[in-house]
Amino acid sequence: MTSSFERSHETASATVDDVADVLLRFGVSMLRAGNSAARTRQWMEVMASKLGFDAMAVGITFDSIVVSALSSGKWVTAMREIGPSGVNAGRIGALERLAKAEAIHSPREIAIKLDEIESAAPPYSRTQIVVAIALASGGFAFLNGGAAPEMIAAGIGGGIGHWLRSWLSRRSLNQYGVAALSAIAASGAYVLSAMLAARFGVVFARYPIGFIASVLFLIPGVPLIAALFDLLQQQTVAAVSRFAYGAMLLLSVALGLSIVLALTGIDLSRPPPLELSYPLKLLLRSVASFVAACAFAMLFNASMRTVVAAGVLALVVNSLRLVLIDFDVMLAPAAFFSALAIGVVALQADQRFGVPRLALMAAPIVIMIPGMYAFEMIVMFNRGQMLEALQATAFCGFVIGGLAMGLAAARLFSRD
Repeated sequence: MTSSFERSHETASATVDDVADVLLRFGVSMLRAGNSAARTRQWMEVMASKLGFDAMAVGITFDSIVVSALSSGKWVTAMREIGPSGVNAGRIGALERLAKAEAIHSPREIAIKLDEIESAAPPYSRTQIVVAIALASGGFAFLNGGAAPEMIAAGIGGGIGHWLRSWLSRRSLNQYGVAALSAIAASGAYVLSAMLAARFGVVFARYPIGFIASVLFLIPGVPLIAALFDLLQQQTVAAVSRFAYGAMLLLSVALGLSIVLALTGIDLSRPPPLELSYPLKLLLRSVASFVAACAFAMLFNASMRTVVAAGVLALVVNSLRLVLIDFDVMLAPAAFFSALAIGVVALQADQRFGVPRLALMAAPIVIMIPGMYAFEMIVMFNRGQMLEALQATAFCGFVIGGLAMGLAAARLFSRD
């Protein structure tokens, strides 16, 4: 195989270390945007070929990446720290398009493109995202059985909580501390809204549903799903470290929630279901699923076209999941079939239209994460209610496992 270092004068003038550094930057940017280790490895192999390497080996953990690459019979090894991660579907899409581009070959061109991608301004303002999260929190309240008062208060709490999270994150504070403080702000704002509503004679019949819905936007759904997906792809080190990160974020949010619970003494026992005619319930569920998924897609910096596509996909698939549950299908199988449908659609959109898989599947999957059970699990353990805590743990674990297995099964319909 003839190296591209020999085919291009500009490429030949760059040292192998410089070229390996460009490859590392590409991988780091993918991982910081929330892409799975398995998917990042695939695109790094494409980029390594573009950069003229004859072979490549990659070692990925949650906080670092190591690359050994072969060029002209010589191996070079380089390492980089990844730094704070997030979920940025727009950046992942831009990086995938860069890897596919036929007109860009030299390390210098790729480095310039990486600079442009990493410095690109987010497509939505902070105000737009705060409003979107507020609407999503209200949608979560309805999907979990809340009525209009709980939806409004959860929306207020979610909007305030995300505003604080955004403000604190811009100051590069510890992510776990930010998560805990955001949970306190969101749930505390919900409690204050409920107290204010009570003064005007509005009583919250389903108080705990809205209380928990106000913080569901803090659930680290993408890291947890990506961890399980990496585990299925035999990326064990990356999977375990990513899972630990997601679990620590979840514990931080639960800590903040527990502080508010201790101060207010809220009873988390589930109220009776909301009584609505079934056709109306189906319609409102569809609207809530659409709004929540669109909000998360915006949070993940997806394009507006992808935002709408993710919302429509969630509308159909999450409604199907809830109908299956209504007809006594267990939670885990319903989650599996829903995730399978999302994965198949995302794979087809990737192959036919070049839409990044994560951009389309992340938001619909996140709104199906069993946040109610996750928080109930931690709160019940904290209170010493072991039987209830173990039951919530089983529900949460099986549903997340069903989602991950559904996404994994969807790869049977993929060519790669």
